[in-house]
Amino acid sequence: MPRIVHLAETASTNADAMRLGLSGEELPLWVIADTQTGGRGRSGRAWVSEPGNLHASVAFRSDAPLEKAGQLSLLAGIAVIDAVRATMDLAPGTELRLKWPNDILIGSAKAGGILVESTSVRAGPGFLAILGFGLNLISAPDSLGRAVTALSQHGKSPEPLVFLEMLAEKVAFWLDRWQAGEGFAAIREAWMERAGAMGERIAINTAAGQLSATYQGLSETGALRADVGGTIKEISYGDVLLVGQIARDGTP
Repeated sequence: MPRIVHLAETASTNADAMRLGLSGEELPLWVIADTQTGGRGRSGRAWVSEPGNLHASVAFRSDAPLEKAGQLSLLAGIAVIDAVRATMDLAPGTELRLKWPNDILIGSAKAGGILVESTSVRAGPGFLAILGFGLNLISAPDSLGRAVTALSQHGKSPEPLVFLEMLAEKVAFWLDRWQAGEGFAAIREAWMERAGAMGERIAINTAAGQLSATYQGLSETGALRADVGGTIKEISYGDVLLVGQIARDGTP
């Protein structure tokens, strides 16, 4: 088991992990907090961090080219799904799944998210990677304007530290399979096995506006493949919405 720094409260476990990683601490290193006051999601969004849920980050050195760092978000999602399945008995019919690039869903409701950060500042080859995990173990915020859920609504959820031990094991397993980016084909396959059905209707918010599309898996680099009006496009950045989710939640 890697070293774990357990904090009662912090602003951001990602920021703590980055600071400790850059200071020369032995890696890998996990940081877990009972509560966060400044949790962050993708694109700088706030992440609500309620007591009893998982707020944790891991810092490690990767020898992969820095341009492959984005693949770690997909790897982290696989590890979360596997850790949930290993630590709890989900109620029958529970559709635990991934949504590109970094959401953990149950059905169309969000149960967790992942924030990957990286820097090449630290001396030596490769880069310093931070994988941040936010997972609603026992409660979900009710003010986000979209469907959310917690694992406790679908079975007996594990305690944060119990879950963290399994998550650390699964992250290490998939990092070995990733092979610093050389083994991404295995990550791609595993991610798609845990995601939605091929052909699922989605909408993609891009800088140029919203696209109506159907999900067509991942590219060989980890980009989203989407059929937009009969043309397959590879999307490297954007917010993906499930069409059913839009109908239930209104405009995000």
